[in-house]
Amino acid sequence: MEEKEKSAVQLRREALLDDRKNGYDRLTMEDEAAMNSYCEDYKRFLDAAKTEREAVDEAVRLAQSRGFVPFTRGMLIKPGDKLYRVNRGKSVMLAVVGDKSLSEGVSIGAAHIDSPRLDLKPSPLYEDSELAFLKTHYYGGIRKYQWVTIPLELHGVIVKRDGSTVKVAIGAGAGDPVFTVDDLLPHLAAEQSKKPLSEGIAGEQLNLLVGSRPFKEDEGSERVKLAIMDILNQKYGIVEADFISAELEAVPAFKASDVGFDRSLIGAYGQDDRVCGFACLAALLDTDHPTHTAVCMLADKEEIGSTGVSGMKSAAFDTFMSDLCDAQRVPLKACYEHSFCLSADVCAAFDPNFPEVFERRNIAMINHGLGFCKYTGSRGKGGASDASAEVVGYVRRTMDAAGVIWQMSELGKVDAGGGGTVACYMAERDIDTLDAGVPVLSMHSPFETTSKLDCYMTYKGLRAIYQGK
Repeated sequence: MEEKEKSAVQLRREALLDDRKNGYDRLTMEDEAAMNSYCEDYKRFLDAAKTEREAVDEAVRLAQSRGFVPFTRGMLIKPGDKLYRVNRGKSVMLAVVGDKSLSEGVSIGAAHIDSPRLDLKPSPLYEDSELAFLKTHYYGGIRKYQWVTIPLELHGVIVKRDGSTVKVAIGAGAGDPVFTVDDLLPHLAAEQSKKPLSEGIAGEQLNLLVGSRPFKEDEGSERVKLAIMDILNQKYGIVEADFISAELEAVPAFKASDVGFDRSLIGAYGQDDRVCGFACLAALLDTDHPTHTAVCMLADKEEIGSTGVSGMKSAAFDTFMSDLCDAQRVPLKACYEHSFCLSADVCAAFDPNFPEVFERRNIAMINHGLGFCKYTGSRGKGGASDASAEVVGYVRRTMDAAGVIWQMSELGKVDAGGGGTVACYMAERDIDTLDAGVPVLSMHSPFETTSKLDCYMTYKGLRAIYQGK
C-alpha cells in the first residue's frame, strides 16, 4: 500500500519537536542481532564477576585474549598498542594508543565495578543457641529488608598469617551450599511491622546463617562454631584469626537471567554498575587504531564515595595516565585539558508502580536507549558534575553520527533524593565529563532489571566515544 504524503504540519512537528519513540521502533535488524549476541556475553560476565576483584580478573582475561599486555613504567608505546594495568587487584585501567599525540587528549570511558553487598566483619564467626552465624557490615546504599531470606554466596580472599592468599567462592559452583539471613515469621512480627520500612531490619541483624551441626566427640562450648572452623580449615587451611586479614563479601546467589515473556530484559545482581563497566570494557576491546587514545577506567569504591587506593579519588588513575604521557613526553595536564570522559553509571528508569518520585518529562525510560545525565547530585545539584552545553552538544553529535539510540534523563523529582557518580572526580582533573548509563529498575536491590536494548546502546555509545572526537 502506498504511504500517504505527510502534511506540512506533520513535517513541521517532526522537525521541531522531540518525539521520544521506543527504541524498538528505531532498531535495525543488524543492531538487533548484535544486541542479542552482546547481551549473552554480558550475562556471562555478570555470572563470572560477582565482586570487584572478580570483575578485574574477568576484564584482564578478556583483554589478554584480545591482545592487551601489562603496561609498565618506561615502556615504549606506539599507535595501536593495547595496554592494561591492575591496581591492587580491585580496579583496572586499559588503553588503546591512538594515532594522535596524547597532547591532544584522550577519550575515556569510566565506570565502577563495586556493588552494594554484605561484607564480613573482621571477627565474624559466632555461635548462638547452637546455630553458627557470620556477622556482616553492609556496603553501599542497600535497603536492608531486601537482603533477608534470599540465597547468598560468599566470595573474596583470605590472607593467612604466613602471607599466602586464598581465594574463596562458595555458592556459585554446582552442588555448593548457599547462605541466608533470617527474618521474623509474620505470626510474631506485629511489633516489627509497626516500624518504618527502613527500620524493619537493623544492620546488626544482617547475620549469615552458616551451620547448625556440632563438632563430634567434643564436650566444650561452641561446638557448632568449632565444626564450621574445622570445615574451613580443611578446605582453605585457615584458622579463626585469619578472618582479620580477609575480604569476604556475601552477594546474591542469582544467575543473570532473561526477564519477561519476550526476553527483552535482563535480571541480575550487580548491574549497578557492572552493566556500564562491561560496556566500557567491551567497547574498548572492539576498538582498533582510534584517532585519540582510548582509555577504559574500571574503578572500585564508588558505592561508598570513591575513596581509598582503588577508588576514583585515588592517584592510581593519574599515575597510569602520567606514565602513558611520559612515554610520549607530554605533560599530564596538557593531556587532561583536551580530554573527554563519559562517566558511565546507571540511571533510574521510570517505574509506573512508583510514579510519585519521578518527573516524567526528564526521566529515563526502559527501551529508549542510553541515558545521558547533564547533572546528578541532590537538592540543588549538590555534589554534581554539571556538564556544559558544549559538552552535551558534542555528545549529541557523536551519538547521532553513530546511530546510537539515546535519551536525556535525571535521577528523579527535585528534592525527592539524589546520588552521584565518578563524574565529579574526573571533572576535578580538568577533564570534560558527562554522565551516561543504562536505565535500571530496582536499583541497588539484590536483583536489578535492565533492558537489552539499553545495554547494547550503551556499548555502542561508548564505542563511538572511543573511536574519535
